[in-house]
Amino acid sequence: MGFMRLPASALFLICLICLTPLIASVRAGVATGPMDIDWLMLSFEMAGGLALFLYGMDKMSTGMKRTAGNKMRSILTSLTQNRVVAMVVGAFVTMVIQSSSATTVMLVSFVQAGLLTLSQSLGVILGADIGTTVTAQMVAFKLTDYALLMLAIGFLVKTMGRTGKVRSVGDIILGFGILFFGMKLMSDAMNPLRSYPPFINLMQNMAHPLAGIAVGAVFTALVQSSSATTGVLIVLAQEGLITLVAGIPVIFGANIGTCVTAVLAGIGASREAKRVALAHVLFKVAGIGLFIFWIPTFSQLVIGLGSYFGTGTARNLANAHTLLNVTMGLVFLPFTPVFAKLIYRIYPDRETDTSKAIKTMYIENAVLGTPSLAIDLARAEMARMARLLGRMLDAVIIPFLSDQRHIATPDMSREERQMLLREIPRYDTYHPKLTLMQGLDLREEKIDFLQKELIRYLTRIAQGNITAVQAKEVFGMMSIVKDMEAIGDTIHRNMLPLITKKKQLNYDFSLEGKEELLIYHGKVRKQIRLLQAGLNEPNTDLALKIMKGERKYLDLESVYRARHLERIILKNENAVETHDIHLELMDLMKQIVLYSAHIAHTYITSAAPDEEAHLSPEKQEEEAPV
Repeated sequence: MGFMRLPASALFLICLICLTPLIASVRAGVATGPMDIDWLMLSFEMAGGLALFLYGMDKMSTGMKRTAGNKMRSILTSLTQNRVVAMVVGAFVTMVIQSSSATTVMLVSFVQAGLLTLSQSLGVILGADIGTTVTAQMVAFKLTDYALLMLAIGFLVKTMGRTGKVRSVGDIILGFGILFFGMKLMSDAMNPLRSYPPFINLMQNMAHPLAGIAVGAVFTALVQSSSATTGVLIVLAQEGLITLVAGIPVIFGANIGTCVTAVLAGIGASREAKRVALAHVLFKVAGIGLFIFWIPTFSQLVIGLGSYFGTGTARNLANAHTLLNVTMGLVFLPFTPVFAKLIYRIYPDRETDTSKAIKTMYIENAVLGTPSLAIDLARAEMARMARLLGRMLDAVIIPFLSDQRHIATPDMSREERQMLLREIPRYDTYHPKLTLMQGLDLREEKIDFLQKELIRYLTRIAQGNITAVQAKEVFGMMSIVKDMEAIGDTIHRNMLPLITKKKQLNYDFSLEGKEELLIYHGKVRKQIRLLQAGLNEPNTDLALKIMKGERKYLDLESVYRARHLERIILKNENAVETHDIHLELMDLMKQIVLYSAHIAHTYITSAAPDEEAHLSPEKQEEEAPV
């Protein structure tokens, strides 16, 4: 939301500035009659009330996010192909962060990163639209008279709470109080309009569907909060200034206006992310298209439901908002796979290859206000770094073990030798137009870029409003990123020159030495694979496996080193001539083992308390080419 992206202090200052004229007028005993409206004062009161309303939502959202803590991570990772689960998760996450727009922006980054498919995201979008109606239901309660009491209780709980969870509950109550106090200010400001004929006529014209939809869409797009629009509507209804039939089109417009944030998030993103934004718009437009011709019937249905869920125009407007989004969710949910195919037809893939672009795929500035989710995205980007390291390690060993000058045996025919040579990879597996060395260079560039971007992103998270546990986790992640960048340097700066050095020799490794290097390389590769799996999911068990593997692989390196020295003593010509390169290559792989163990140790000591292992490395699937 637009206002909610401002710092809390800035929002509070805006509120204070807007309310200063109101306080001054009260002290001066100014009374405004219905036919003598001070429009400047009214605008000040409305602006201040709306700012307090949005600030209250922000405060409440902060408290709820802190109360949820790192459970948000397990909630997001629970998304499966089950569309119902996806919708429920979308509703819950939106209830916590108090913004369907923010949820959709997150979806854009998740889909762009490959964490979710388009089909999965559609279920979450439908759930997010339902979750955002909870705010309207809360503000429909006539609790404005108790706003100051809630402020007092919230302040006491926040200041006297001994634990972070209790203080977060205080933030939630304080947010409610500020929100309802803002509504009271808006309500008091609108009171003179109850008998102002031009305004009454304007509200009556809202009953025209297109006019109401336009007003709702524009206002929501400006404040980037459909909850703010419904909140103002409810205030109007409580003052008797708008009818249910006139308010429903404005609600329809608010649902369309909330798509603007998703559209803006899709600009400059991948085509898959743009499809998410397009899906959000089409869902809303199609849903409103279904209802726009049935507004009188829809209003009667809402009034009928009011006998069960509370009466009054304000409550009915909140119910209309909920009923609209629940109905759209139930109608569209079974058809999300079909809808996904339609989106692909409207916005198909391009044939151009952009996989070599050096850019981030996961981290998204839009979620920095939700630290637990921002940490998730940073962790996913780190897993991508680990995947890059694994692919560098896969490629760098090939030239050492497949020197074309030595691919032959006395009993091998020329045809057999040519066939064997053709089997040796010369080009990058994921970028066929690049040679092995060019692929290594590209991934080194990507790792250096990601290291800088991740440190910058994690620093911004640390500078935000985070808990002590999250701060510890973030600083641990910074250390891990630096260690992974060091592994990349070990491969690119230290191993690659050895390839050139070996080519200058007329000797190959001994057969036993080759076998030992290949086996040890496999052990090192396993450590990187476990590292990637542990970063993909909060999984301290995998980190423990890496640390246990460290001792075994260090011992194995000592055994292989001793065997190599034995071959030298026995005057194995190949072992003698390749001695320096052999031991240096083995030593560099040992360094990667040590770096991996240090990363695992950092991961365990900085992990959030509620992190659990729930994804084995065997279940990790290869992701998109990087």
